[in-house]
Amino acid sequence: MSPERVSVFLARRSYRRRRMADAARLLPLAGGVLLCVPLLWQGAGGGARTVAALIYVFGLWAALVVVSALVSRHLRGNEDEAGRADDGGTKGDGGGME
Repeated sequence: MSPERVSVFLARRSYRRRRMADAARLLPLAGGVLLCVPLLWQGAGGGARTVAALIYVFGLWAALVVVSALVSRHLRGNEDEAGRADDGGTKGDGGGME
């Protein structure tokens, strides 16, 4: 008889949660790099370049807000599911220090 095979892969939910946590850690770094892009722009029209840079910066800011909200919602949803599985659906730490 052969020994029972153990899966070396993580469960799909756990894997996705870890990747989303990685994305949450990487988002500020990517945002900082992308905010520096207008510094690399060169052109003869100074006024038009400034307007384009401001539109880019505020558009990027709005996109980062939306992406971080989506990542946060996804991570928070997984924590709620994990909390229900761990403690039978009850919230709180059970310390009684209230």
